[in-house]
Amino acid sequence: MTSAILFVCLGNICRSPAAEGVFRALAPNVRTDSAGTGGWHVGEPPYGAMQGAAQARGVDLSDLRARQFRTDDFTRFDLIIAMDGQNLRDIEALRPKGNATPLRLFTDYAPDAGMDHVPDPYYTRDFDGTLDLIERAARGLCATL
Repeated sequence: MTSAILFVCLGNICRSPAAEGVFRALAPNVRTDSAGTGGWHVGEPPYGAMQGAAQARGVDLSDLRARQFRTDDFTRFDLIIAMDGQNLRDIEALRPKGNATPLRLFTDYAPDAGMDHVPDPYYTRDFDGTLDLIERAARGLCATL
């Protein structure tokens, strides 16, 4: 049974905190966290535009703070979910020898969406489109638990 899930993106200020917020609203009994493969934003809240878009959907991200992915996350979580292929590769490169914690792309849980990654709205500026995909993948993930 999956009782702890980590969502990971690049900077941990848009996609992964949004995924954590959306998912925890759907599955409040599952322990969640989010992290970034980069450390530029450690300690910062989610990006304001992402917080606003999420809040408009009833998802509060204001309590979240960015942190960087650590190798001990492989033992602290039952499932690690990456927002895109580069994050997946960066996380996999840190995997301790012998560790078997599942690592998946978030879009694997929304195969009908026709996307192989969650686009980064920090660059695309499409916060609502990103949240649409995150909500779809979060519902798909919930269905597997």
